[in-house]
Amino acid sequence: MALNVYLSGEIHTDWREQIIDGAKGLEVSFSAPVTDHDASDDCGVAVLGAEESKYWHDHKGAMVNAIRTRKGIADADVVVVRFGDKYKQWNAAFDAGYAAALGKSIIVLSPPEHQHALKEVHAAALAVAEEPRQVVEILTYVLTGKLPA
Repeated sequence: MALNVYLSGEIHTDWREQIIDGAKGLEVSFSAPVTDHDASDDCGVAVLGAEESKYWHDHKGAMVNAIRTRKGIADADVVVVRFGDKYKQWNAAFDAGYAAALGKSIIVLSPPEHQHALKEVHAAALAVAEEPRQVVEILTYVLTGKLPA
């Protein structure tokens, strides 16, 4: 068995790298949104032309980014959605809802203090982890049947 895993959400820490490194040796392919914040924000106007209004600037970028996001989530067997300590990750919540609507297996990665705010997202997930290592342990178990040492 092999898994396609989409890593959605927070872009300000190295959680993706921790999971990818921890999953070495497993039959897992990873995909993710563009994590260069400036490129993600500016892709629409860089490709399609400048906008005077910040709203339309952001709108163009969101639409271009959605091409990658929709493809990544649609192709995924598992969607890991990370909610970090900083900022409100509305896009991560949207990705979780989109993945749930598609019937994808969702693992939420979030700190315990966000439990109340994310209760609906957690309810749609098949697992709620607090550390990237737990995501790796879930993937290991799913693929090999082996429990953590």
